Amino acid sequence: MNFRESVEGLLDEALASNPSLFLIDLKIGSDNSVHITLDGDQGVSLKDCMTVSRHIEHELDRDTFDFALEVASAGVGSPLMSFRQYTKNIGRKLEAHLEDGSSITGVLIEATPEAFTLEWKQREPKPIGKGKVTVTKNKKLSYDTLVKAKVVI
Repeated sequence: MNFRESVEGLLDEALASNPSLFLIDLKIGSDNSVHITLDGDQGVSLKDCMTVSRHIEHELDRDTFDFALEVASAGVGSPLMSFRQYTKNIGRKLEAHLEDGSSITGVLIEATPEAFTLEWKQREPKPIGKGKVTVTKNKKLSYDTLVKAKVVI
């Protein structure tokens, strides 16, 4: 078993012991530097990161593999990378940047495996007469048309 397979297997075991955690990114450099980014349905604590790190570190033989290990949580300003992140952020404000160069900021009201829906309020001219009226808009966006989306703080 090579180094990558060993790390992936141990990471799967660690995540299986805490089902609220999920993997966002796993990078293994040519120098065996391992960078793991996690997120969780209820967030990720320092203890969660330490538990995953210790599980991997204690099971890998340093005589066989010389490695550096870093386990971190997805930052608040990090782009959303998985469907599970969208579902956990329903009700929060997102900023979505699209392939056509436009961006939309709104409240995430729905997320499916294919698309997500944002809702926002916008001022528009009245249909009859002078002045403006506030209307509620929403738009369903496909993940395919998305460059990045992140939670607005």
